[in-house]
Amino acid sequence: MESEHQTMEQFLRWAAELGVSDSIDPSRSHDSCLGYSLSVADFPLAGGRGLGAVRELRKGELVLKVPRSALLTTESMVAKDDNLRDSINLHRSLSSTQILSVCLLYEMSKWKSSFWYPYLVHLPRDYDLLATFGEFEKQALQVEDAVWAAEKAIAKSKSEWKEAVTLMKELDLKPKFQSLHAWNWASSTISSRTLHIPWDSAGCLCPVGDLFNYDAPGDDLNTSEGPETAPQAFSTTNQECWNSAEEAEHVAEAQSERLTDGGFDGDANAYCLYARRNYQLGEQVLLCYGTYTNLELLEYYGFILEENSNDKVFISLETSLYALASSWPKDSLYIHQDGKPSFALVSTLRLWLIPQSQRDKSVMRLVYAGSQISVKNEILVMKWVSEKCRSVLRDLPTSLLEDTVILQDIDKLQDPELRLGQKGVEAFSSEVRAFVDENHLIDGGFSGKINRRMSKWRLSVQWRLRYKRTLADCISYCNEKINHLSGT
Repeated sequence: MESEHQTMEQFLRWAAELGVSDSIDPSRSHDSCLGYSLSVADFPLAGGRGLGAVRELRKGELVLKVPRSALLTTESMVAKDDNLRDSINLHRSLSSTQILSVCLLYEMSKWKSSFWYPYLVHLPRDYDLLATFGEFEKQALQVEDAVWAAEKAIAKSKSEWKEAVTLMKELDLKPKFQSLHAWNWASSTISSRTLHIPWDSAGCLCPVGDLFNYDAPGDDLNTSEGPETAPQAFSTTNQECWNSAEEAEHVAEAQSERLTDGGFDGDANAYCLYARRNYQLGEQVLLCYGTYTNLELLEYYGFILEENSNDKVFISLETSLYALASSWPKDSLYIHQDGKPSFALVSTLRLWLIPQSQRDKSVMRLVYAGSQISVKNEILVMKWVSEKCRSVLRDLPTSLLEDTVILQDIDKLQDPELRLGQKGVEAFSSEVRAFVDENHLIDGGFSGKINRRMSKWRLSVQWRLRYKRTLADCISYCNEKINHLSGT
C-alpha cells in the first residue's frame, strides 16, 4: 500500500505534467510542480496540511499557476466522457452546482481509472460543513439563528440530492455513490474547495491551488466604521438615506470581491494565485476566499476562526427599532467580534432612545454624522445594549465557563487511551453525558464515525463559545463607556 508521502509526490508530478507550476520558468523540471516558491507542509495549529514558503515571497508575486486544462470543471469532465455529457444534457433543470456534484461522484466511482485519480485520492473523506451536522451537533449550536442556518443547510442538501438521484441512476453509479452521505461529501467538496471561474457558476476544483488554507481579510483593508460608512448626504427622508446606504453597501460588496488573491487569467488561460502579503521562509502561505462571519465559514467551509474581525453577533431588536432603522440595512445592526456595537446599531439606538418630539433636524444631523446626541442619551444606549447582551446570555442553556469545561471534556473523550466506565461518565456535564449515552460509548470503542461526530460537536461548542465571548466583551465595552461618561 502506497504511503501518503508517495501518493503526494505522484500527485505533484502529475500536476507538473499538466503544466501546474509555482515558477514562471517553463523550463523547470517536471518532477514536481512545487519547490521554487511553495512546498506542501503540515501546520497543525493553523489548518493542518497547507502550503509553505520555500523562499521569501513578496506581496503580489505570482506563486502558483494552474492551466485551464488542469482544472476540474463540468466542462473538463464532460469533455473526457461522452456518456456523462449525453446524460447531463437530459437534465438541464439541475443547477450547475448539482451537475458538478454528480460529475465528481461519477469520477470517484471510476477511482483509479479516472484521469483525475491522482487528485481525487487526496480529497478529504469527511467534512464539517453545517449540511453534514446531525441533530445533536445542530442543537449544540444553541443560538436560534445558528440552529436555523444548520436546518436550512441540511434541508437544502437533501432536496438537491433528491433532484439529482435520477441522473445518478441513469449514469449507473453504485448505490454507495447515490446515497445522501455521498452527496453531502460531493457538495461539501464543491462548497469548500472550488474557486470562481467566469464560465461556470459552480466554480472549479483547482489541483494544488486548493491546498491553500484560509486567511481572513486583514486590517490593511479599509474596514473601519465611522461616519464614512453612513449615508453621506443628510436628509430627513428615510428613502434618500436608504439610497445612500445602498450605495455604501454596493461599494463594500465591490471591495469584498477584490479581496481574493487571484483568479482566472484569460490571457494566460490559467488560474493565477498571488502572495497576499510578504512571507518569510517556512511561513504558511494563505489565501483569502472573501469576507465571512464564523457562522458562514462553518456553513460553507467547515471551520471557524477564534479571531475573526469579520465575525458579527446579531441580537433581536424591537419592531419599532427596526422600523426606525430603515435608513440602514438590517444586517448592519450587529456587534463586532471584539464586543463593539456597530456604527449603525449605536446610531439607531441614539435616535430610538430619545422622545419622538425631540427628533428635530439638528438631532438627525448628529445621528447621521455618527455623533452622540447627549451624555444622558449615550449612557442610555450603552445600558440598553449591555442589558440586551446579558438577557441573551441568561437565556442560553450553558454559560461561558460551562462551555469551556465541555471543550476540555471533548478533548478527554478524544484520548485514544480512554476507556469509559459508568463511574467516569458521571463526572462529565449533562451535555457530554448525553453524547456518551446517545453514541453508546460506555465500555465501548470510538469508531471513525463517532470521532467525526465529535469533531462537528466540538465545532458547535467552539462557535457558541465565541458567540458568548463577544456578548461578554460587549457588556465590558458598554460598562467602560458608561463609567467614562459618568466620570467614575
